[in-house]
Amino acid sequence: MVTPSIPIIDIAPYFEGSPTGKQHVAEAVDRACREIGFLVISGHGIEPQTITAMREVSRRYFALPVEEKLRLRMPTDRYRGYTPMGSEGLAASLDQVAPPDLKESFSIGPVSVPNDEYHKGPQAGPFFADNFWPDQPEDMRAVWETYYLAMEQLATSLMRIFALALGLPEHWFDDKVDRHITNFSVIHYPEPVGDPPSGQLRAGAHTDYGSLTILQKDDAPGGLQVQGHDGSWLEVPHVPGSFVVNLGDLMAEWTNDRWRSTMHRVVMPDTEERSHSDRYSMAFFHQPNYDAVIECIPTCCSADRPARYGKTTSGEHVVMKIEKHRAPDQVNTDVA
Repeated sequence: MVTPSIPIIDIAPYFEGSPTGKQHVAEAVDRACREIGFLVISGHGIEPQTITAMREVSRRYFALPVEEKLRLRMPTDRYRGYTPMGSEGLAASLDQVAPPDLKESFSIGPVSVPNDEYHKGPQAGPFFADNFWPDQPEDMRAVWETYYLAMEQLATSLMRIFALALGLPEHWFDDKVDRHITNFSVIHYPEPVGDPPSGQLRAGAHTDYGSLTILQKDDAPGGLQVQGHDGSWLEVPHVPGSFVVNLGDLMAEWTNDRWRSTMHRVVMPDTEERSHSDRYSMAFFHQPNYDAVIECIPTCCSADRPARYGKTTSGEHVVMKIEKHRAPDQVNTDVA
């Protein structure tokens, strides 16, 4: 089977609101999700300055001394704060043995969280834990929260496009993602130093965990690759101002594998390109409400195609995956 290319889809017709425009976008998204599980979207409506501000403030944060960043090192009981080099190995989320990833990151969860039983009660655990914020850069919190809320709106729109693509009412997913537990991370891949060990990757081969990921990446050498049907690796194109969207494991389970949660990785730059391979990726790992039940969507199963998966919840699934990908000294059963 020939591996399809990663499509570039203009989703502006969805926002224009006509039934024809919405259906056109939904059909294109359905094809991409069936064939490769990755797509590049334009026409998304996110202001360029929102992206630029995020990238600029994040560069200033990661330029701080390591000792300063470690003051907010991610604790073992929540997915918030700074993760230093060598603290994660994404390949381990699929039980693969590989060197720890060559990346550092800073992560937050939901912002503007209500103080009610659902969000702060015992069932919520640490899913809505407070975010950590460094003293410097002073504008980091404001910029990050603005970006997070913009991604939240875009993710809701994408889930509505997904619903149409799956032959469901447009708002079918709304009550399953209206109190989502999304983690957002900016990931910094520094220029490699020295000779890396055999098998070293910037981010090990893995699939994402939730419903979808919205990624804003740059074009520095040593980038994102997607595994094709034949096992070969395909470069994800860089389209300025666009976002890369890929499906996570829960969407594959929801759709009974009608749609693909595709293996991907971030590779090391070639030796001659290392001196200009400093790389930043901004990843919104959209995760449905912690109590959202994930089971086969009615339009994705039949007598000829029975449900392949049992029931799980969004919260149970993401805890299991994060426990696996953390380095041994980072593992804790209360991760969120």
